[in-house]
Amino acid sequence: MLRINELKEKAFGPRIPREIVFRDRFRFILPTLLMLIAAVVLFISTFFPYWRMEMDAPQYPRGLEMTVFVNRVEGDVQEVDTLNHYIGMRPLSEAGELERSLAVIAIGSLVLLIVSAIFIHNPCALLLTWPVLLYPAIFLADLWYWMQNFGMNLDESAPLSSIIEPFVPPLIGEGKIAQFTTYASWESGFWMSMSASVLIALGIFFHRRAYKPLLDEAKAVQQSSSGDQ
Repeated sequence: MLRINELKEKAFGPRIPREIVFRDRFRFILPTLLMLIAAVVLFISTFFPYWRMEMDAPQYPRGLEMTVFVNRVEGDVQEVDTLNHYIGMRPLSEAGELERSLAVIAIGSLVLLIVSAIFIHNPCALLLTWPVLLYPAIFLADLWYWMQNFGMNLDESAPLSSIIEPFVPPLIGEGKIAQFTTYASWESGFWMSMSASVLIALGIFFHRRAYKPLLDEAKAVQQSSSGDQ
């Protein structure tokens, strides 16, 4: 039985003495609360757009727009694909097919990692939450990869390929592509994922403040026991 308890403490960290819980309850509630909120915010972000691009050109007085969610693209996709066909760019549906098919499952897994970290009272909690901290950057990097891949690999046999140079649209802000003016913006879903990362960073900070003294105390007791033997 003692051996099992030791293994549990190595895996999950030290138990919280009851007297400390009653005396300093907020110390342990705060990191848990921050991580739970982060998990909820990250999950809800899947229902909101992450990125949007608007395009203005003389032949489109009302403009064109595309809105990117984690698992789909909405907006004037067919019209944009028609334009892209003439300049030699592949259809948008071919970009990030794997990522879009796995996005909801991947984010669900990140949520489970956050929840798991709540029950870990040692530095392994940070290892579990690293993917969540990096997720917004990973999303932008993947989006840029596909824009770069499509924009820099135009089909030279396309009707208008000779009048447009390879290009990469901006991830945010204004850009110029031939007679088109583009404006890209990060949308509510992306900002929610960023908020989840900030909440996780705060949660890990307060998690360390809550549990490190217990870890240090347990280590001191263990060293003292080893010295006595």
